Amino acid sequence: MFDRANNVTINGTVKEFQWTNPHIFIQVMVRGPQGALEEWSVEGGSPNSLYRQGWDNKTFQPGQQVSLLISPLKTGAHGGSLVYGELPGGKTVGNRNFRAPG
Repeated sequence: MFDRANNVTINGTVKEFQWTNPHIFIQVMVRGPQGALEEWSVEGGSPNSLYRQGWDNKTFQPGQQVSLLISPLKTGAHGGSLVYGELPGGKTVGNRNFRAPG
């Protein structure tokens, strides 16, 4: 489902943060190549495992500017799996030391 060998960084504004089982989702509005806003859906781990890493239901807030490294969907649709994220103020979440295979 995800292309883990070709990660991309998206920069945008959080539209919605869904703290739900079995996986969380972050809806991010990203400015596309033609300047139009595109909604990206980024999937993360389970709330239970993320809570143990210091996350909670307020980790991402609507209106926040974020930079997310994701493994994109193989279909090319606007979405992917969260690898690493940077929040306002320099707070980071995810796997900072991630290295793509190959």
